Order: sequence, then C-alpha cells, then structure tokens
Amino acid sequence: MGGYCGYLANMGGLAAGADAAYIFEEPFDIRDLQSNVEHLTEKMKTTIQRGLVLRNESCSENYTTDFIYQLYSEEGKGVFDCRKNVLGHMQQGGAPSPFDRNFGTKISARAMEWITAKLKEARGRGKKFTTDDSVCVLGISKRNVIFQPVAELKKETDFEHRIPKEQWWLKLRPLMKILAKYKASYDVSDSGQLEHVQPWSV
Repeated sequence: MGGYCGYLANMGGLAAGADAAYIFEEPFDIRDLQSNVEHLTEKMKTTIQRGLVLRNESCSENYTTDFIYQLYSEEGKGVFDCRKNVLGHMQQGGAPSPFDRNFGTKISARAMEWITAKLKEARGRGKKFTTDDSVCVLGISKRNVIFQPVAELKKETDFEHRIPKEQWWLKLRPLMKILAKYKASYDVSDSGQLEHVQPWSV
C-alpha cells in the first residue's frame, strides 16, 4: 500500500527476518534474483527450513510477483516449495489502536495550538493570515514532531513517484543481508551525530 515507497517491505523484512526484500529505491536485476535463489537453496539444505521474500508492488515493472514466485518455484524444485501471498488492502488495518487514538489527540492539539498562535500573530494586519512558513505539514522528523513548510518539502520530494528524494531507512538495508546470513558488511560512511532529544508534551 506504500506505492513506490519500499519502507513497508524493508521494515517488514527486517522485523520478520526475510531473506530478501525487493524495493523500488534499490534497483535489482536477474543476477540479484539468481543470487537470492541460490542463497535460499543453500540455506534450505541446513537446519533452517524456512524462507521469506518480500516485494514492494511497484518495485519493478517486469519482475512481477508472479514472475518471482515462478522463478523461486522452478529453481527450488526438490529443495523447497513456494507459496505467494499478496496482502493488499489488509495492510490498511481496521479500528484505530489506543496508540493511534493517543497520537491523533496529541497531533490535533499541537495543530490547534499552532493555528491559534498564527492567528494571534496576524491580528491587526488585515485579512491575510498566510506566510511562507504558515503553509506547512505536521509530522515526525528526526524523532521530533515539527511543522515543515511545504516550500521546504517541495525541494526534498520526488513528485513523480510520491516519495522523499532521501530515505533515512535505506541505511538499514545491509542489516537485512547480514541477518539473512549473506556475506555482507555493515559500513556507514557518514559519522553519526548524537543529538539531544527534546521531549514534547501536550
């Protein structure tokens, strides 16, 4: 349900210990598929008798769910068999959880405080209440709930695919390979900076 965004497939793969997760942000070809099939085949010959492969529905126009399913089924003959499951609208969830209700209340209270403050700032200046920073989106960025001006977000957005140009979670991709016992290393080039987290309350 994430469109071109591979966040759900990637994080789902990390949480469930998937052998591979195919996503749009990280292009793959037939050699990658072959390598993954060979790795899964070798793994099945050990004491671990299960495998999981995830695919974002928009990751590739030609390497469809059916194609990948048929490839794994054919190459795994005699070693493992395959089943496919397309979650689709099941991912949307049902009734809101207590966390959803609590978070929704906090976000809406924060939004109302912000709107009230903006209206007070504009008092006595005529009927125009908008400025460049008043047209914004409320969301979470780097562990903080912030209002981000739409003008700033425009620079950071790939509108064609409806995803950010820079995805923070892509740095976690190598961890999946390591956890699935591929010969891989986890090397983060940019040095991490510790930052003070401001607690927020409503």
